[in-house]
Amino acid sequence: MTPDGPVTLDGPVTRARGDAAAPAESFTEEHFVNLYLAKDDPWDNATKWSDRRKYAITAASLPREHYRRAYEPGCAVGELTRLLAPRCDSLLAVDCVDAAVEQASAAVASFPHVEIARALLPAELPTGTFDLIVIGDLLYYLSAADLTALLDGLLARLEPGGDIAAVHFRDRGGAGNYDGFNVHETLIARPGLEHVVHHSDDWFVLDILTAAR
Repeated sequence: MTPDGPVTLDGPVTRARGDAAAPAESFTEEHFVNLYLAKDDPWDNATKWSDRRKYAITAASLPREHYRRAYEPGCAVGELTRLLAPRCDSLLAVDCVDAAVEQASAAVASFPHVEIARALLPAELPTGTFDLIVIGDLLYYLSAADLTALLDGLLARLEPGGDIAAVHFRDRGGAGNYDGFNVHETLIARPGLEHVVHHSDDWFVLDILTAAR
């Protein structure tokens, strides 16, 4: 667990729990559709070094070599999905934008055990349970109510002893920006999880937690 008081990061920025608020309403499906209409890869996930490095560190930090059934909500164009695929017997990755689903499907076409599907979260959560859930750059787009609903749903689907990994952009420009620091604090505060991995740097924050058995 992180301390209750202020957390000082490298450099001049000091962050404290609750120092930024979630959006009043979740970003709409239309918002993300328009991003993909403007650009095939809106965040340059496939080409930007900071993202390729972030995904490599995330995959390398997973505590287990192999997982039975994994779930990746908000997969975008499938760059992280492609790294997770060899580590899982079964992997379900979802996004709310058809264009993202198409690109992610192409990225993992050589992995028949990976399913890419369209889903709007938190309303359309999958059935069954998972021993790995990986959430990348998704949670800070949700309102406080939707964030609570999604985390409730994800943790209800996480098997005892399963791992949940969250990796998000962190804005080091100044306190008061709702980013990976804030959404990870919300996840880490959930009971019944052991905090097993923490990584933070200029670009992102990564936390992996294991569900109690």
